[in-house]
Amino acid sequence: KQAQKMQQDMAALQEDIEQREFTAVSGGGAVSVTVDGKHTVKEIKIKPEIVDPDDVEMLEDLITVAVNEAIANAVKTSEDEMGAITGGLNMPGLF
Repeated sequence: KQAQKMQQDMAALQEDIEQREFTAVSGGGAVSVTVDGKHTVKEIKIKPEIVDPDDVEMLEDLITVAVNEAIANAVKTSEDEMGAITGGLNMPGLF
């Protein structure tokens, strides 16, 4: 019965996390990326003044950093909150 409750709590939490948004910035706020709990990119904002046609690579790097950080934030939140429910038990495949 306790395991069933834990499973229900975990399913509800997973659904909640999937609906949340996680944002990260890079370049001192020049690039902002928002992902949801499923790690789908929802929004990318770029300050126009940092767009330099002669240095596209810098912009690509800033976007990459922000995307990876936003996803890492989503993963860490999921792991931390699931860990609170499972008491730190490693339950692969659940999130």
